[in-house]
Amino acid sequence: MKSFNFRLVCLTLLLAGFNACKPSTTAPIKDPRVSAVPVTVVAITNASWDKTVSIVGTLYPKDEATISAQVEGQIEKTLVDFGDRVQNEQQIADIDTTLYEAQVEQAVGNMAKAEANLANARQNFERVEKLQKGGIASASDYDQARALLDQWNAESKAAHAMQSVAELNLHRSRVKAPFNGAVARRLVGRGDFVKVGSPLFELVNDSVLKFIFAVPERHGSLVQKGLPVTFGVDNYPGETFTGSVYLISPAVTMGSRAFSVGALVTNTSFRLKANTFGRGSLVLQKGVETPVIPLECVVSFAGVTKVFIVEGEVARSRTVTVGRIQRGLQEVLSGVHEGEKVVLTGQSRLSDGAFVSIQSRPPAPDKDKAGLAQNQASR
Repeated sequence: MKSFNFRLVCLTLLLAGFNACKPSTTAPIKDPRVSAVPVTVVAITNASWDKTVSIVGTLYPKDEATISAQVEGQIEKTLVDFGDRVQNEQQIADIDTTLYEAQVEQAVGNMAKAEANLANARQNFERVEKLQKGGIASASDYDQARALLDQWNAESKAAHAMQSVAELNLHRSRVKAPFNGAVARRLVGRGDFVKVGSPLFELVNDSVLKFIFAVPERHGSLVQKGLPVTFGVDNYPGETFTGSVYLISPAVTMGSRAFSVGALVTNTSFRLKANTFGRGSLVLQKGVETPVIPLECVVSFAGVTKVFIVEGEVARSRTVTVGRIQRGLQEVLSGVHEGEKVVLTGQSRLSDGAFVSIQSRPPAPDKDKAGLAQNQASR
């Protein structure tokens, strides 16, 4: 029994010595600062940018009208067609002018006849008046001469009025443009019979256009007359046109929660066409302090836009809302504050909470990152 206990003790000591000689398999804990990612940082600053709102709208002619017939008759001729430019008071069509010229001649003849009868009645009245004062003409002769004078005086006025109407109809039979512009549509042709009110032409004044667009109601207190507007149209890609606000709707549309604004645009050389769609921006305030960062700081992936902010020696992922891009700078609408340090290079190796080592000079950029920055800049 004693020999068994002795052997058990020896075996226990042997195993203890073997375990003591066996090397340890547990790796030592490494300091995460040793594997810190080298990055460069820039401070978030404010730039003096104009406060703008994006707009989309339509260009309308400043003046437009449907020219209708003011007299009835057959169209003798049309002098313009769609696309033709016209001047104010330029004749553009004739409506049965031969008939209305004849009516004027008839009215002139009736007027001459009435004037002659009036002159004769006036002479007769003056003669009877003298005889009546001398006691030769009776009172009834005087009254008769007076009545005849009044009758032809009225006839003369009626003939004068008829002549004026005939001349007005003749003037209206020669259809004229009411303003400088261009013919958008010709609705009648030679030989058509028209009545009063029948449409003849559609005219637009496209020397000045109205750019009508909607502005969200939250900007209502900032929109004023005279604010500058810039926009572009599809048929002149890359070109910018300008105007200034001159109309502001007093009511907000219930469905869109926006109100209409109109800007006057001078249509130089008539390059812009009426009813064209345009998109651009309205300058609400000039020189507003705006937080900006270099475009390379922004990381966009899977619909999420973020930046990395350095807090001490740790990088923190921060989701941001971005706005405009100007001269390589990105406007940041929310998510960061002025003075914070944002990572400029090295983002491709960062994750939230990673240790960083701030470098004085930017390390060589990753090829993928450089390509992404180049693509963003080209956009």
